[in-house]
Amino acid sequence: MANTDITQRAQYERSDLLARGEGIRRGSERAAAIYSVIALVVGALLSAIAVATIENWSQWVVLGVIVITTIGFAIAVSPNRRG
Repeated sequence: MANTDITQRAQYERSDLLARGEGIRRGSERAAAIYSVIALVVGALLSAIAVATIENWSQWVVLGVIVITTIGFAIAVSPNRRG
């Protein structure tokens, strides 16, 4: 964009080329709640299976690192994070 003149730049900034939110349809809150409940049940089930199949301390260490990494990622992408 730095080496363009005003007419070339105007072509990139045309309103009919900009992505507007008109074509995006939001789902219902009810569907999001149902998805959350199903995801929570599936996650709890898979977590219980993982904990039941752990045999030695090294597998516990790997599971702990996965959990800590997941929590760190959630904190990093949180919209409420300062900075």
